[in-house]
Amino acid sequence: MRGALWLLAIFAAAVGVALFASRSSGTITVFWPPHRVDMSLNLVLLLLLGVFVLLHLALRALSALLDLPAQAKAWRAAQRERAMHGELRDALAHLLAGRFSRARKLAEISATHAASLKAAVPQSNEVQAMAHLVAAEAAQSLQDPVVRDAQVLAALDTDLPPSAAHLREGIQLRAATWALADRDPAAALSRLASLPQGAQRRTLALRLKLRAARQARHNADALDTARLLAKHGAFSPAAAHSMVRSLASHTLTDAHDAEQLMRAWDNLTDAERKQSEVATHAALRLVNVSAGTPEAAAHQQRARQWLQTIWDSYPALSDAAQTRTVQALEATFDTIDTIWLGKIEAAQRQLPRDGRLQYLAGMACMKRELWGKAQQLLTLATEDLKDESLKRSAWRALALLAEHRGDAAAAVKAWRRAAGA
Repeated sequence: MRGALWLLAIFAAAVGVALFASRSSGTITVFWPPHRVDMSLNLVLLLLLGVFVLLHLALRALSALLDLPAQAKAWRAAQRERAMHGELRDALAHLLAGRFSRARKLAEISATHAASLKAAVPQSNEVQAMAHLVAAEAAQSLQDPVVRDAQVLAALDTDLPPSAAHLREGIQLRAATWALADRDPAAALSRLASLPQGAQRRTLALRLKLRAARQARHNADALDTARLLAKHGAFSPAAAHSMVRSLASHTLTDAHDAEQLMRAWDNLTDAERKQSEVATHAALRLVNVSAGTPEAAAHQQRARQWLQTIWDSYPALSDAAQTRTVQALEATFDTIDTIWLGKIEAAQRQLPRDGRLQYLAGMACMKRELWGKAQQLLTLATEDLKDESLKRSAWRALALLAEHRGDAAAAVKAWRRAAGA
């Protein structure tokens, strides 16, 4: 359709020019003494048109001639730009293929070409930074930390535009990863701290921060980071539960006195306090760090309070968790009161064949000097207990009870059973 319209326009213009030329009878006389030249108007118009076309072509040719140096310069720049991109592409291919020396060499050449094209190619700064990053990656694979750090520094020193902020963040994240590989958590945390606030909360940055904090044994920071990762769904529920439980236990272990331990406990979430591993570890730790101090009795009472939640759900706990709960409660029996004695006896009556509860009730009665009841419960416990450590402890308690009532034969027998358990 467009071609047909153009054809019609050309025919219309030709008809118009023919009509004008056929009806134009004017002449133009040019006097150039002693000559006189008479020309028709049509010829003059044609000559003028020809002169205009000639001048136009001459000017175009002159402009092209004068523009040849600039075109040659642009051509050379385009050639260098193609070479720069090709070298970076080949460097990446060699890096993926495991040819790290070649990858580093090509990346360094690409970075040099990019530096020489800063004025001609707007994207040369990004290419230069990426080339330095590829060279650093190759140096890391070659276990050359000196060259790697120099390339990272060169990449960060590149004048990147604001639109390429993500590239700078990527360089920092890779540098943090390499610092962790070198077992240098302080350097990794420093790299992560230099990131913008939003980038620090990305899943990858949080994973790196978690690894760095665990390497540096900053368990409190690691626990906070693990909570964020679990909230973002970075781990499966089972893995997140296990990691948070482990870090919470390590945080409690880091406490060197009762005050620090209680602050660490208060910093835990309700869900973390309800985990049997965490609660039993905290209770045992509190009893151990306060042993022999004037506050030992108060701290044993506080430890029993920490165990209250998991004690209420004792039947639902696993066998290992039930054993840990029994051991943690037993550690607080120096100050056992009648309230907790009643709770333990009530639980034992509800589960009469539970050897752990029989053992716990027997040890509580022994601490309260209820010798006969303790003898009865501990004897039953030795028949039902499967945990060897609790069984040995039950036989030792029976041996002490036998010595207390003066039955030497029963005491010897109990000591032998404790040694062989």
